[in-house]
Amino acid sequence: MNAVMIAVIVMLILSLLRINVVFALVIGAFVGGLTGGLDVATTIQIFTDGLGGNATVALSYALLGAFAVALSTTGLPDAMVAGAVKLVGREGETRRKTLSKVLIILMILTMSIFSQNVIPVHIAFIPVLIPPLLKVLNELQVDRRLIATVLTFGLITPYMFLPVGFGAIFHEIMQANMEQSGLVVALSDIPKAMAIPALGMLIGLLVAIFFSYRKNRVYETREVANQEQSYSYSPKTILIAVIAIIVSLTVQLYLSQQLGVEGMIFGALAGLIVLYASGTLKRKEADVVITSGMKMMAFIGFVMITASGFASVLKETGHVELLVENAANMIGGNQAVGALLMLVVGLLVTMGIGSSFSTIPIITTIFVPLCLELGLSPMATIAIVGTAAALGDAGSPASDSTLGPTSGLAADGNHNHIWDTCVPTFIHYNIPLIIFGWIAAIIL
Repeated sequence: MNAVMIAVIVMLILSLLRINVVFALVIGAFVGGLTGGLDVATTIQIFTDGLGGNATVALSYALLGAFAVALSTTGLPDAMVAGAVKLVGREGETRRKTLSKVLIILMILTMSIFSQNVIPVHIAFIPVLIPPLLKVLNELQVDRRLIATVLTFGLITPYMFLPVGFGAIFHEIMQANMEQSGLVVALSDIPKAMAIPALGMLIGLLVAIFFSYRKNRVYETREVANQEQSYSYSPKTILIAVIAIIVSLTVQLYLSQQLGVEGMIFGALAGLIVLYASGTLKRKEADVVITSGMKMMAFIGFVMITASGFASVLKETGHVELLVENAANMIGGNQAVGALLMLVVGLLVTMGIGSSFSTIPIITTIFVPLCLELGLSPMATIAIVGTAAALGDAGSPASDSTLGPTSGLAADGNHNHIWDTCVPTFIHYNIPLIIFGWIAAIIL
């Protein structure tokens, strides 16, 4: 058995059994290392050495959590609840309540799509935007699994299909690695080839909205990060909150787009400085508020750190490449079978590593020559490589595209990472991606 398959399966089974994801990743990495031929000491050493890979992301999440909770001192969450109550109106005003749901879902969908292209801050907006909206979502009885699928759609589909923002990076990585593997493709061909897989993502989203999670779901109303204090608000404090958010996003964009460095940490810090300097965040309560915000995001940070060690062990075994090669040997010249197997391998690799961008260099070295040998067209090859890389980004317990939504939706403890984010997004996106990716490989 392949070490990658065993490690991923062990990790997923333990996660589904509600074993803490951090423990599931540690155990999965240990089992995968031993299965891959590493001894106990080597496995532990590689896992430990690999933990620093996502340390920056973990600290970014912690500071964003602090910023999100600090925003509550402006009274913004209470203002949003009051506005939602007015918008929803009296009980029984079904049409107004439905309109409110539609508007909120559209707002979240738009912001998540923009976070990949128009305002490329990736998941940084989620801990800031979603926690204040939780009371509003409770008031409207919106199923949070629906919001998780909406957010994940916006975090994945734009980079798959649109050649701007993070999509430009994804497409450039695809083009460069495919060229190194023997196939020269034009950047302009990638969106065309990825249109059919992106359609699969859209269908998954529509199923989630109109069928799976259309019914009301009642949640217990809890304070975010166990903050029981309610803050009064005024036009001034709401304005300060908006300014703080704009400053935070502006700093992130400037650092990432103009200077080419990671901007989430200093973006969150800039937002906190605005709240502190304005007097909205009182000096005597700043420590408590900021610490509680960091606690809110601690789980996500530990998962990201542990996932880095997990991925390091899998890469060290050499079984990632072996998995790809074994799949190639099983195909036997059949285009349909070959396309399906390559997509499944991409799913397993990305589920384990947690990053579609990191999956591309691993799979292209074998997939591109294999596609050429099978007689698949360049467009079909693009569709297979792009879809295989994106598969697993939705549904993976260690992916930004699932950890991001959970970081916001679980701020009050009413949302489970595995069953409320990973499982819904896996079902609604990975299954359509395999089907539509396979169709694209056959007809292009």
